[in-house]
Amino acid sequence: MEQLWSLLQGAKRLSPRPSQTIYKRVEGTQQGRLEEEEEDREEEAKPPAHFCPMELRGPEPHGSRPGQQTLGLWTAAGRRAAPYLFLMALLIFTGAFLLGYVAFRGSCQACGDDVLVVSEDVNYETGPDSHQGTLYWSDLQAMFLRHLGEGNLEDTIRQTSLRERVAGSAGMAALTQDVRAALLRQKLDHVWTDTHYVGLQFPDRAHPNTLRWVDAAGKPGEQLPLEDPDVYCPYSATGNATGKLVYAHYGRREDLQHLRARGVETAGRLLLVRLGVISFAQKVASAQEFGALGVLIYPDPADFSQDPHKPGLSSHRAVYGHVHLGTGDPYTPGFPSFNQTQFPPVQSSGLPSIPAQPISADTASILLRKLEGPVAPQEWQGWLPASPYRLGPGPGLRLGVNNHKASTPISNIFGCIEGRSEPDHYVVIGAQRDAWGPGAAKSAVGTAILLELVRTFSSMVSNGFQPRRSLLFISWDGGDFGSVGSTEWLEGYLSLLHLKAVVYVSLDNAVLGDDKFHAKTSPLLISLIENILKQVDSPNRSGQTLYEQVAFNNHSWDAEVIRPLPMDSSAYSFTAFAGVPAVEFSFVEDGQVYPFLHTKDDTYENLHKMLRGRLPAVALAVAQLAGQLLIRLSHDHLLPLDFGRYGDVVLRHIGSLNEFSGDLKARGLTLQWVYSARGDYIRAAEKLRKEIYSSEESDERLTRMYNVRIMRVEFYFLSQYVSPADSPFRHIFLGCGDHTLGALLDHVRLLRSSGSGALEVASSGVAPGLGFQESRFRRQLALLTWTLQGAANALSGDVWNIDNNF
Repeated sequence: MEQLWSLLQGAKRLSPRPSQTIYKRVEGTQQGRLEEEEEDREEEAKPPAHFCPMELRGPEPHGSRPGQQTLGLWTAAGRRAAPYLFLMALLIFTGAFLLGYVAFRGSCQACGDDVLVVSEDVNYETGPDSHQGTLYWSDLQAMFLRHLGEGNLEDTIRQTSLRERVAGSAGMAALTQDVRAALLRQKLDHVWTDTHYVGLQFPDRAHPNTLRWVDAAGKPGEQLPLEDPDVYCPYSATGNATGKLVYAHYGRREDLQHLRARGVETAGRLLLVRLGVISFAQKVASAQEFGALGVLIYPDPADFSQDPHKPGLSSHRAVYGHVHLGTGDPYTPGFPSFNQTQFPPVQSSGLPSIPAQPISADTASILLRKLEGPVAPQEWQGWLPASPYRLGPGPGLRLGVNNHKASTPISNIFGCIEGRSEPDHYVVIGAQRDAWGPGAAKSAVGTAILLELVRTFSSMVSNGFQPRRSLLFISWDGGDFGSVGSTEWLEGYLSLLHLKAVVYVSLDNAVLGDDKFHAKTSPLLISLIENILKQVDSPNRSGQTLYEQVAFNNHSWDAEVIRPLPMDSSAYSFTAFAGVPAVEFSFVEDGQVYPFLHTKDDTYENLHKMLRGRLPAVALAVAQLAGQLLIRLSHDHLLPLDFGRYGDVVLRHIGSLNEFSGDLKARGLTLQWVYSARGDYIRAAEKLRKEIYSSEESDERLTRMYNVRIMRVEFYFLSQYVSPADSPFRHIFLGCGDHTLGALLDHVRLLRSSGSGALEVASSGVAPGLGFQESRFRRQLALLTWTLQGAANALSGDVWNIDNNF
């Protein structure tokens, strides 16, 4: 090789130019290193002393040296060899580049079908804690965990739970200022508040709610104890309701259908129902649908843990809960409740027309002992000293509800870290701040985790972290009245948010136990949640990750963890109303619910005892899970949302519909359009996946275009064919109304009901008593099919790329 270099240098020396580059060996500790130095043409006659073993001299007169002919041959050989050497080097470089490229693309595709590759090649500004110019996923993860460990979650939970913070109260106003000040102390780009004037319902202290016996003549008698006048059902109808009492288990539709099948009439009666399984609002809506005049809701000991080592709910405690079948301010449905806004004279269709009241287990026991009629089924039996439970009817009762409506200001608090590359795309995380009682589990835990995440990400920004997308931290007000604060904000900025909000993460109800972990979520986030669970340590099983804990006894981890979004979660409105994928995490007790939720016993001390001292560890695990989720959603080049999952959701529902294909065919009807639309969606998802795999991640314009299509998938499933004013929850899978897949399935089931059986099946938006209707079926099928087809078309991209197979 040295000889070839000598030949090349000799060739260069023969070419006339003002200066030349000479490589010479440097002796000493760096023997063999080549240095470049420029020499003038006048010094060409002074070659370096040790250039190479073969000494080359400049041209001399003919015949001056015997080695002159040899020099000419070597010079000519060098000139001939130079192009070949250059070509060989080029071929080697090209081959190595192609091999490396193929290996990289192969490793990317090996990541799986979920398009969840973390972008690890993003350059960030180096901070004081950063020892390198680039922060990779492992660097960000380590930085996050390091800064998160510096906070004091437990103390914040304790202090928050001690403060009065009912929406609209003076205590809440003080807490609002304190939380805003805490955000201002951090390294955030923007901090602001948003105030809404909403209609809330409160108990009338001068005229408390009452429950009395009524004699055969209808005259009110002795008053039954309602121990705490502050416990009530917000948005209950006001007035008096008189009727005989019937025990209706949990108050579900199937429970009321069972009563009807047993010959126990619910129309014109008051219903006694147990707390749990479904929300207060769903219980009251079902009772109203079946003709009941009022509802009493009590906590049965059978529904709570009887572990003597854990605290239990006192038998004289009643449980608070609103009864609006919806979210937001029910007096301004579909409109934001800003000050001076002119509203149409309408109310939410989810407001009940019958009164409802919580009562204690002690009062329920008195009522159950008076019931007659058939004995309740074994699975309806509870643990109150009124054995056996009977269905009724029993003696007459009069329920009086005197709640009053008040226009109340509520304030949401916002803090933002702007994104570097996509600042107009928001990753949103929020927690309820208000609480009817101490609210340790209800909102103090979520508020503490939210503030800790704000502090942690602020510290990360100071140390070099620059998210691609903006992080939006929100503290909600009015949550105990049905996610009022979050829904009003969505209503006020809906046209903006469905284009810019990427994901919503809820911290409400995050710690209700420590035995099991649940994620109530949109299907788009399931794959990402699985990935994050594998990186978070279990708070109560040493040496295991959360994923290993949940998959220990169940190989189908998602069957153990994943739950649908409930209407009483702030996350529900983001998905079902605004079309933004959302998730709410919860640690819960195994088989039993946290007994103190929505009571005056939801204190820090009781929560700490329930978790046997593990409250800080469990809260920290939620913070780690939520924080790492935020990093992925704000840091990855490509949004890690699994847009193909909805194809599986449709397939699962179609499997239920297939059962009735013969019945439909007998009537000349078919589900073929739904099948075709699902096929188009699957093909569009697969096509987009292949486009992403074959694209260059460094192409910012193309990456942004893909991200826009991915982040709007949830929005595509909001039916464009129904009015948001009439059906605010337009999502065809998670929403409520006749346009949903669930409503279609309920309607098709009527094909196998006849006579009185048709009365027993009632779906969303349809009154009981109507059987199968072909015209309604065709309309439902059209609404569902074209919403699904529209999602497929939108996912396909440009109009010239759409290939409908109808």
